[in-house]
Amino acid sequence: MTAMFDAALAALRQIMTPPFRMALLKSLGMTFLLLALAWVGLDKLALSFLLVDHPWLQAALTYATGVGLFFLLAFLIAPMSVLVSGLFLDDLADHVEADLYPPERRGRAIPATQAILMALRFALISAIVNFFALLLLFVPGINAAAFLLANAYLFGREYFLFAATRFRSLSESEEMRRRHAPMLFLAGLFIAVFVATPGLNVLTPLFAVAFMTRVHQMLSPELRGGIAQR
Repeated sequence: MTAMFDAALAALRQIMTPPFRMALLKSLGMTFLLLALAWVGLDKLALSFLLVDHPWLQAALTYATGVGLFFLLAFLIAPMSVLVSGLFLDDLADHVEADLYPPERRGRAIPATQAILMALRFALISAIVNFFALLLLFVPGINAAAFLLANAYLFGREYFLFAATRFRSLSESEEMRRRHAPMLFLAGLFIAVFVATPGLNVLTPLFAVAFMTRVHQMLSPELRGGIAQR
């Protein structure tokens, strides 16, 4: 547990460095641009179904759809940010590994096609898990716990697979994930608490990749020898 806390603190320190700040700005910019385009498109789609051409009806529908879209896009921001940040995770992981390994022992970039498929799968799983967690928000007593547990599983699973796949095949990474499932669920709780904290949640992909890269090192004896922890 101490090693897990040390890894989390090291990840927090690293996300304040220039490469991570630049990735954050790019990720947020692209995410909000896509959400804004989605807002405009969905609003125009809703208005196109209005058969009666009255200004007050159009205004009422615009306000109604605006409220609905606000909640819809607030729900979509998590999977959307996951999808967008997937474009930068390899570069960020390389920066983390530069602190952990000598050059010859660092991981390799995930092939573009595989990285896109992993990001799409992650975004889809994120949307599904958070949809059910959102439904459970209306059930008193289990709402916060459901959100934390669902996201702990999700983040522990997917960010570990990303970190591990830079060093081994996807099938080997899956087998390693199953072998260390309890530890990765615990690691996922760190990320779930992070994403549930207002103001910090936008940093989740950055923290998660810095943190899980270190967790992968902790679980890989062949990578730990003679390497300083930072």
